[in-house]
Amino acid sequence: MANESVIKLFEGKQVRIVWDEEQEKFYFSVVDVIEVLTDSPRPRKYWNALKTKLKAEGNESSQNLGQLKLQASDGKKYLTDVADIEEILRIIQTVPSPKAEPLKRWLAEVGAQRIDQMIDPEQTFQMAVEDYRRQGYSDKWINERMRSIEMRKELTDEWQRSGITEKRDFAILTNVLTQAWSGMTTGEYKKYKGLTKENLRDNMTNIELALNTLAEVATTEYSRQSNPKTMEENKRVAREGGDVAREARETMEKRLGRSVVSKKRASDYIIETSKKDKKGELPFDDENK
Repeated sequence: MANESVIKLFEGKQVRIVWDEEQEKFYFSVVDVIEVLTDSPRPRKYWNALKTKLKAEGNESSQNLGQLKLQASDGKKYLTDVADIEEILRIIQTVPSPKAEPLKRWLAEVGAQRIDQMIDPEQTFQMAVEDYRRQGYSDKWINERMRSIEMRKELTDEWQRSGITEKRDFAILTNVLTQAWSGMTTGEYKKYKGLTKENLRDNMTNIELALNTLAEVATTEYSRQSNPKTMEENKRVAREGGDVAREARETMEKRLGRSVVSKKRASDYIIETSKKDKKGELPFDDENK
């Protein structure tokens, strides 16, 4: 059913949201909404009791819920009650809370933002830029990251054109490409940087981002030219695209006399955003440090 999961914040609390592309609607984690409304330390218990009460009263909201596997704080995914905006609003009406009206307005804004983004995808990029700025990334890094997102989208579109549809297969091809240029799979690369749940690309240096983007651009062009039909053919093309970036990396490392694949990651410097240098750049931007 759902194919895009995100986390949005309401007054500092996380609300897990899933966008259903086919039905063009959001599904919200009911437990998260209950936690926002009640500030309960045990929102799941509160929701279970409320759900039982609603069922006993014959309330339709208790019958119109869905369940999706959503990621919990421990990093694992569990089946969780979800509801669309209409049902969430009905549930909100059953919970006495001063946050009810602000939450309703927030839900409306979330829906409106998604519609605006569908009409004008550029807004999605602009929102991403602002999010990165709030986290403390420099404009130089953000520009490189935005290019990498655009190139990644072109590559996944090309993979889809060549018959790749399963999420697992996208991950396999990404591993092939990443290992070809960096010498490590995505998982090994994240471990090298000391990452767990964090996004690898969000923790790459400018040089790493540029090389990864080069690998993806080369793979996209090679795929368009050779028109692979099978998974094995797509793996070969991904390896060839990664080799282009590997050759560039090796040339650069030979001239610099050091590796450009770095252990540096975002958490090493984002918390230091108040300590930017006079040029307004973060220490991360100086690859020699």
